[in-house]
Amino acid sequence: MILGLESLDSKRRRSVDRGSDLVDGAPGTTFSLSAALERASNRNLPNCLSIAVTSALKHLREGCFQRSLCLIVATTSVASGLEVGYEHYKGSYSNPVMYTPVALSGLLAGAGLAGALSRKAARTGLRWVSIATLADGIVGFLFHVRGVARKPGGWSLPVTNIVMGPPIFAPLLFGTSAYLGLMASYLRREEDLREVAGQLASWVEARSSGWRTDLRYGRFQKHLSAVTVLWALFSGFEALYSHYKTNFRYKAEWTPVVLAPLLMAAGAGAIKSRRVANTLLPAVSSLALADGAIGFFYHARGIGRRPGGVEKPLYNTLYGPPIFAPLLFAACGFLGLMASLLRRERR
Repeated sequence: MILGLESLDSKRRRSVDRGSDLVDGAPGTTFSLSAALERASNRNLPNCLSIAVTSALKHLREGCFQRSLCLIVATTSVASGLEVGYEHYKGSYSNPVMYTPVALSGLLAGAGLAGALSRKAARTGLRWVSIATLADGIVGFLFHVRGVARKPGGWSLPVTNIVMGPPIFAPLLFGTSAYLGLMASYLRREEDLREVAGQLASWVEARSSGWRTDLRYGRFQKHLSAVTVLWALFSGFEALYSHYKTNFRYKAEWTPVVLAPLLMAAGAGAIKSRRVANTLLPAVSSLALADGAIGFFYHARGIGRRPGGVEKPLYNTLYGPPIFAPLLFAACGFLGLMASLLRRERR
């Protein structure tokens, strides 16, 4: 039994070592973040944890994480639904269309949970609810642009009306969960990564082409890097004018404004360069993820420090700092980190 475990461990070590030499099937690649993490976990973590980390990274590289991503979609859609719900409550739901993102966030959360339980639900219900939610985000963006134009002075006073009007990019950021849901609908299930199935998948992948195949087999690093650039632009702009309203009272309010263009540059570089995707992008993405978590703490503390504090949670959440907004910025970091661990498209 002991000899068998040693043999299994030695095979796993040799597999990790080979992964450092062959990345995405390209001999001579000098560095891969995924392979480096596998080697580090193999050398520094207990055997059970090392196997878990190696398995998670392999599932991510091969596009076999549909169930996990469905659960993330369900969780994030609840947070974004709460955020848009109380923001529209402050606007008294003056337009019936303001109810649609609240309803769709609940549907998306349910579709995410169903997708985690059923492959068919992930490929049908989750996909169509995600498409509808993305479309709703685009429509909401147009309504917010119109709302800015309808303020006194319209677009002739862009700074004032963008700052004081409806948050112009918030509806597009609302689509983050929907984008993840759409992506999850094309992925493979975790249980698909088995020895026989894995060999068959490699055979199919080598003989297929197209964006669906690349997405299904975890080859969409450049695509996800491009999405990271867009989302960093939207969330950075939102952080800029939201913190401008408070005159940047705390120095920490500058951090998302500074990190957003850095994340955009890293994402743009990752589209062109594999090395940037494996070095600079994960570093900046990790900072953005941590900054979003810290921002969430600051916003929660800001709500607690308002008159009445936690004794008036609903009122202070409505009129205090937007509690879930920093998590939307953290989502940009999450997208960047995921991109850095995926494989690149073949063209």
